[in-house]
Amino acid sequence: MNAATLACAPSELTWNGINWADVLRQVRRLQARIVKATQEGRHNKVKALQWLLTHSFSGKALAVKRVTENQGKNTAGVDKVTWKTPGAKTNAIVSMQRRGYSPRPLRRVLIPKKNGKTRPLGIPTMKDRAMQALYLLALEPVAETTADPNSYGFRPERSTADAGEQCFIALARKSSAEWVLEADIKGCFDNISHDWMIKNVLTDKLMLQKWLKAGYVYQNELFPTEAGTPQGGIASPALANMTLDGLEAMLSARFPKSKQSGLKMNMVRYADDFIITGNSEEWLENEVKPAVVEFLAERGLVLSPEKTKITHIKKGFDFLGWNIRKYDDKLLIKPSKSNVEAHLGKIRGVIKGNKTAKQANLIKMLNPILRGWANYHRHVVAKKTFNRIDAEVWSLLWQWATRRHPNKGAKWIKEKYFKTKGARNWVFSATEERENGKQGEIVLFREADTPIQRHIKIKADANPHDPKWAWYFESRWGKKMLNSSRGRMKLYRLWLKQDRLCPYCQKPIKQNTPWETRFRLKRADGGTNASSNLIMCHLYCQEPHLNADKSGETGCRKVP
Repeated sequence: MNAATLACAPSELTWNGINWADVLRQVRRLQARIVKATQEGRHNKVKALQWLLTHSFSGKALAVKRVTENQGKNTAGVDKVTWKTPGAKTNAIVSMQRRGYSPRPLRRVLIPKKNGKTRPLGIPTMKDRAMQALYLLALEPVAETTADPNSYGFRPERSTADAGEQCFIALARKSSAEWVLEADIKGCFDNISHDWMIKNVLTDKLMLQKWLKAGYVYQNELFPTEAGTPQGGIASPALANMTLDGLEAMLSARFPKSKQSGLKMNMVRYADDFIITGNSEEWLENEVKPAVVEFLAERGLVLSPEKTKITHIKKGFDFLGWNIRKYDDKLLIKPSKSNVEAHLGKIRGVIKGNKTAKQANLIKMLNPILRGWANYHRHVVAKKTFNRIDAEVWSLLWQWATRRHPNKGAKWIKEKYFKTKGARNWVFSATEERENGKQGEIVLFREADTPIQRHIKIKADANPHDPKWAWYFESRWGKKMLNSSRGRMKLYRLWLKQDRLCPYCQKPIKQNTPWETRFRLKRADGGTNASSNLIMCHLYCQEPHLNADKSGETGCRKVP
């Protein structure tokens, strides 16, 4: 964003005229500087850079863009206001001022949980969401730099698959730990000490205090908030993570020789759920657990007695929807029984709730559920589970079809709803009219067709806001595209568009030559993850101007 744009009057601003590449460039450069200052321990410098970011046009514009384009963009807070028009978004940028800002109370709704209880969700107003998103832009680089190495929940570029892979690394060997402390924090988001957060979280203290003390409205009654960071706020996951960060370092300091002395301590955390491995039940119970309790008590938190337990690896334990267990010294991670039953229950509900729906519409409702669940479990031992679910779905769909035609025979029903596709019989498919007016076929997704592929865990110290990791994340992005059929098709089209040639050395990219994807416009310079911003090149090729050696030659070389 040039100086003229930054200084322009509100009346001259137009949402559609914003140069988003410039906006991203400005924000990412400031975030990179915040990372560097944090690594150097220069807290005053961090605060100064955070002030620059939260008072910049680029930061405000990006914050408004986030809250008006995410899934909650149509969900209003207590003021019942949403920003849908370009004019409303432009006015929102202008209205985001720290001076005189006072957040509105949250609108509380209750979300049902698996155990029959409810989880309170606090919905801020659009302006409060935008302000939180703005200050999160300045806080996230600090959070990512100081985060625990094996924390994976609610962090950019990290996922449950990374947590599952770390569990495998910690427990798979014959010599690995045999006992696991399964820990769960009781009402983590609702009980974090406000005083601890205000004292220890490196962000604007006044703004943080205002959000924490905003209160909430439930059934037209205002309630104060004395503790916790409400679920539903954009900044809440980062604040909760920063509250728990340091637990891994504390355990390493408390038990500095745990690995050398055979205690086999490892920790894996996803949000407020975490496990700690150890060589004995007694050591975990009498030494590790009290240390964890002491750490949490400083932050106003306690362990949940009903969910916290110590388990032997041969008995197995459930974590993030998987069952992790050793069978004759071989560790297997499978979809947990409760997760499978919840998945089947959701499918049954859709099928039974749409007894009169068109076949094509039913397939459209089921496919995202089936595909999403299969993609979540595609990195674990799930092939048998996928086959079982496909069989259950077939049975439910046969009941759905026969109920619709009680006077028809099985052969007639089969021919109407189940087709033959190549070597496969009984394929649940239908024809539908597309937007272009032509007839097309829609087929029910089959979970067993999902390939099982080992997930490559993210490096523990990788930081998406640190420029030195840019190449690493570009490489992971290309590999991630290969894991989906849609992504593979995009890469294939990109390969054809480049005439199958590396744009740097102009030599062919073949199946047996190592290659990778990179961004045309670097993320640090405002580039996005869109496929249009990708190029495919040889693994060891660099841009010619980066590749020149002392003799002035250019071309391919191996990156040292």
